[in-house]
Amino acid sequence: MDDTLQADKAAYELGELLRDHNGKDVVVLDLRKLNTWTDFFIIATVTSHTHVQGLLRHIREFAREKDLEIFHRPRKTAPDSEWNLVDMGSIVVHLMSERARSFYELERLWT
Repeated sequence: MDDTLQADKAAYELGELLRDHNGKDVVVLDLRKLNTWTDFFIIATVTSHTHVQGLLRHIREFAREKDLEIFHRPRKTAPDSEWNLVDMGSIVVHLMSERARSFYELERLWT
């Protein structure tokens, strides 16, 4: 399968995975026409430190199953962390608190 099609499919599957595990307001942004350094942003609102930890575990499992490399590996997140990023090259996942998400407005910035 072509790398672009593989990233496209994986991004939308990962968005569904985050929704299935209670990520709030999950958005998959296709950025291929807007920049050259990544293809997709996936943004999800998280509700607690425990929620972040659980989603990070699911993301790592997904990446392992799909043979996707994680370039930025958040090992221990601070309990008060408002924004956690997982960089898989063509897919970048943003797990954000409601406050951080409304402040940074990534969807508005990138659309």
